Amino acid sequence: MNTDFPATDLVILAGGQARRMNGMNKLLQQFDDQIQLSKICQRFKPEVQHIWVNSHRDNSIYKSIEPDIQCFSDDQNGFFGPLMGMKSAWSHVQADHALFIPCDVTYIPNQVLTKLHRMLEKNPQAAAVYVSVNGDALYPFCLLKRESLAVLEQQIAVNKLSLRDCFKLLHAQTVAFQKQSLFCHSINSLDELQQYRQMKAFKQIFSP
Repeated sequence: MNTDFPATDLVILAGGQARRMNGMNKLLQQFDDQIQLSKICQRFKPEVQHIWVNSHRDNSIYKSIEPDIQCFSDDQNGFFGPLMGMKSAWSHVQADHALFIPCDVTYIPNQVLTKLHRMLEKNPQAAAVYVSVNGDALYPFCLLKRESLAVLEQQIAVNKLSLRDCFKLLHAQTVAFQKQSLFCHSINSLDELQQYRQMKAFKQIFSP
């Protein structure tokens, strides 16, 4: 593994209820040419130590697709959002840095992990750095230091589950990316999925 940044584990956040997707497991859907799990794993395998999936279901299916991954569920029952998934991850992650990525992401920027690490290096007071795409903050797509755990635990203890508010306490930095003709950076509903696929098909037909 040839990287110029500290050892990092990848955590795919797939612990939600997907209510707007009628309970569909987004990590097992094919938004593009690949199943989301395969797309994310193949993109980051050369750069990370271990790959984890934070999920409450379908672990055997995940491992049949990507045998090397490991799975864990939230520390507390119920659906408390990505903050709980991040907090729970630190009981399993072996590295001192963890890259978190939402299971429904459509766009993974080039060199994103390298750029997130560089931003942390430039800002030693920061324990978090997150991605923004076309001006939209994508808080669950972030790199955290292990030292972030204390703040995650404090916020959860008082039922403050906002990533934005938590990241302020972590002095979070942002790495901004631009992507022309990107319909959406993540899929949050069946309508969005249908529109995303239609846009992809349209571009394939009319692109030179």
